[in-house]
Amino acid sequence: MTRPIWIGATCALALAACNQERAADPVDRAQDAASAPVGQMSAATMGSNMVSAYVPNAAMGDMYEIQAADIALERTQNARVRELAQMIKTDHTAASEALQRQVPQAAPDVAIPSSLDQRRQGLIDNLRSASAADFDRVWIDQQIAAHNEALTLHRGFADQDSPLAEHARSVVPKIEAHLRQAEALKAAM
Repeated sequence: MTRPIWIGATCALALAACNQERAADPVDRAQDAASAPVGQMSAATMGSNMVSAYVPNAAMGDMYEIQAADIALERTQNARVRELAQMIKTDHTAASEALQRQVPQAAPDVAIPSSLDQRRQGLIDNLRSASAADFDRVWIDQQIAAHNEALTLHRGFADQDSPLAEHARSVVPKIEAHLRQAEALKAAM
């Protein structure tokens, strides 16, 4: 007699979990959509004008990109997504290492963050929870938003009177290339 109750309870819990996952998907989409203008505004204002805002935003942007690329390399079945994810991981790892070498001399009072902020962590969490069928679309949409934000940040800071302005100028072409590929992938989907 207890066996049917246990099976019934297990099925009910599994069904509730499936329904909860579907209910969370619109929330994840809304969170991703809201992240884009918030990031753009931050990059265009303080990030583009102050070393103390540029460094953490550039560092967290690279951290996000590396983590998102790792997730894409694990989850995607699309060869073009995999190729872009590998390029993003390689280029943002190099940019992160360059920034970490330059900051101690150029801006010794500015700390480089070691973890993502809540907004970017939410994006990573949304990638991890995306269904297999939706993963590539979610990843591409996040990449387009993140690379637009990064372009705003680095282009804006490139004109500053700071030793880090050269770093900003040096990463722009690679970010532009990533963005072009992400937009082409989205158009092909």
